[in-house]
Amino acid sequence: MSSVNSHDPAPSRLSYRLQRLMLTPFVRFMLKAGIPLGAVIGAAGWWIAMPENREAIGDKYTEIRESIESRPEFEVRLMSVETASTSVAEDIREILAQDFPTSSFDLDLAWMREQIAGLDAVRTANLRIEDHVLRVHVTERVPRLLWRRPEGLELLDATGATVGPAGSRRLWPDLPVVAGEGAHAPEAVAEVLALYDAIGPLEQRLRGFERMGARRWDVVLDRGQRILLPPEKPVVALERSLAMDNAVDMFARDLVTVDLRLPRRPTLRLSERAINEYWRFKAIEVGGVNEG
Repeated sequence: MSSVNSHDPAPSRLSYRLQRLMLTPFVRFMLKAGIPLGAVIGAAGWWIAMPENREAIGDKYTEIRESIESRPEFEVRLMSVETASTSVAEDIREILAQDFPTSSFDLDLAWMREQIAGLDAVRTANLRIEDHVLRVHVTERVPRLLWRRPEGLELLDATGATVGPAGSRRLWPDLPVVAGEGAHAPEAVAEVLALYDAIGPLEQRLRGFERMGARRWDVVLDRGQRILLPPEKPVVALERSLAMDNAVDMFARDLVTVDLRLPRRPTLRLSERAINEYWRFKAIEVGGVNEG
């Protein structure tokens, strides 16, 4: 009887499962670190949720940041504009309008570069801070053409980009003049620069190039003469007209136009005075024959 009612030392099923659960790594980690960490995070969140505490944190952050930004090693004392003409340098200083000395943290170099690159005369701009100096390195556009517009003369570079107003023609005697619809388009500028390089002995008589119908060029010479070039291979056509001039001194004659738009059939148009002279000589020739 005593053996039947004796205490069983084996754990119950629930107790066994709890002991096994306590031995798992996850539960041991949560008891040792997870719960204390969650309590700390909860307390910190409750503390930060108070407006006065958040304001105090913000003020402290601002104070630390200002103390760092105002350190002498971060001070920019002046600005130097390099490789730029006087007028471009003045434009750069005007659009930036920055007071020095200032902290380098207060300078938005990307925005400043964008503003400088927006100037017509500027092709590229590079900004860097060196030895307490903001150095602005500018590559300017090189004027290659004068573009005649109703508003006045504009300078163009080799890509057709506007460099700026030209003012008087006398200020740019070595640049050719272009006019007409689409004369500033990149492909048209490339063509006209090639034509100008090939103009050769007619350069002294050149008055400009006129874009016709946004598709081809006329070479305008003094004495009202024109060379009408085709839209395809205009440089080849111009060289052909120069060869004709070299052979028969064509442009020294009383011509109005040399039409090369049809490559296989160049056409010469005489001036009205030359036509009248031609018919006068023909009449004299016919009269002389009749008298004989």
